[in-house]
Amino acid sequence: MVKFLKTHWISLSIILAISLVYFLIRLPNLTMQPIFADEAIYIRWAQVMKAEPSLRFLPLTDGKTPLFMWILMGVLKFVHDPLMAGRLLSIISGYFTLLGVFAIGWRFFNFRVGLYSALLVTVVPFMVFLDRMALVDSMTAAFSVWALFSALLLIKEERIDLAMILGYFYGGGLLTKTPALFSILMLPTTLITFDWKSKISQHKLLRLLCLWVIALVIAFGIYNLLRLGSGFANLSSRNQDYIFSPLQTLVHPFDPFIPHLQDTIIWFIDLLSWPILLLLVGGIVGIIYHKNKTGWAIFLWGLLPMLILLAFLKTFTTRYILSSIPPLLIIAALALDQLGRWLETRIKLSMHMILLLLLLWPIYLSYLIVTQPLVAILPRSERSGYFEDWTAGWGLREIAQYLTQQSQQGLVVVATEGIFGTLPDGLQIYFDKNTQVVFKPGNASASAQLRQTASEHSTFLVVNSNRFSGNQEGLQLIQSYPKAKAPDGHQDSMLLFKVLPADLSGTN
Repeated sequence: MVKFLKTHWISLSIILAISLVYFLIRLPNLTMQPIFADEAIYIRWAQVMKAEPSLRFLPLTDGKTPLFMWILMGVLKFVHDPLMAGRLLSIISGYFTLLGVFAIGWRFFNFRVGLYSALLVTVVPFMVFLDRMALVDSMTAAFSVWALFSALLLIKEERIDLAMILGYFYGGGLLTKTPALFSILMLPTTLITFDWKSKISQHKLLRLLCLWVIALVIAFGIYNLLRLGSGFANLSSRNQDYIFSPLQTLVHPFDPFIPHLQDTIIWFIDLLSWPILLLLVGGIVGIIYHKNKTGWAIFLWGLLPMLILLAFLKTFTTRYILSSIPPLLIIAALALDQLGRWLETRIKLSMHMILLLLLLWPIYLSYLIVTQPLVAILPRSERSGYFEDWTAGWGLREIAQYLTQQSQQGLVVVATEGIFGTLPDGLQIYFDKNTQVVFKPGNASASAQLRQTASEHSTFLVVNSNRFSGNQEGLQLIQSYPKAKAPDGHQDSMLLFKVLPADLSGTN
């Protein structure tokens, strides 16, 4: 170990510096962006699972796998703010993605490619935006990257311990999110790097296939641990709600493929940024021209799952293709390395200047995401879901603080418009241990029953303005928390009402 540190201290110092930059970009203003619907669900599940051991497989009831929530249970023991705890877990997952692309670049190309890969993961807006959210996708991407590293290394070294490690990465991915299955489907693409010209290639191939079997047995053995939960069957049934069947896709092969492809192009322009996108194109041209087999395997690992999602998914959002981005960034880093060597040789341009020129724009975009998310350049669909619609939980933290103060005077009843998602979960996460606050989800107005409750306890209603009937009879508006304004000028708000008893509102 001491010898290794002495030999590689410069390399390790550089990657540690990039690691520091990674956290300096990811950590500031971590709870500035409002909680998103899926974030609220995952955090609330983790709290419930932590409190009740018999519900450790709770996500299976909605067709989700529980590894993210299992780990979040531990993080919640040390981080008081539940939203920050969930987002910290994603940041840590993203850091393992950084280490993974660095390892791939360094081991299979050179140190500079590994360095540039890590740097791109650090500053590219696509990664910055999603790594700062309490979603399962950053963890899924981390498992996919390390599975890619293990699969490529297994081709070269054919060791049973590597096959076992690959199986663990595959199993961890499957426990995090079922689309991690795509990483398993991509395993044959690594055969591009296999030495087919060797005299003993047939024997090596047979050994490799046996090692693959070992990895897959471990992976699916880990996945089948979910059978311990009562909702295992929901994993397949709920997936049908999100994807078209192969038969349906054959009937309309270009729908949704073409609309989703158009969305993806916009996402790449806005969230990868033009400089990185041009590097990616250059990297693809480079691996074709130089017949770079390892580059091809990495590129296909990122491309093919994305094409499958384009063809089969009913709804589409950026986080669904997050696992495809790190392999593509490795290809972009390969182009950056080749470009830097060429420019240094031909026109003596410093590599530091090249990096500055190419990364200045994505760094600026990431800076806006961290410091001014409302003015950040985001695709229309993402801005709508995360900042404008009912899925955006503006004001929930402030509402929680107000209700906490009210609960010090006695029992508080909180009615919410929804039963699952931003409301009530985005509010409930702040009352995990507060027994003085009771929730009554599923109310979008002041019903007679709710007003009867108000005669006995302090009662409040939390509702989105676009889902509220507009009849404020029996209600007193305490505060309105406006959301981001849509392009058409419409602006939704999160409303906090106090419910008045029937005898105070003038009706019976």
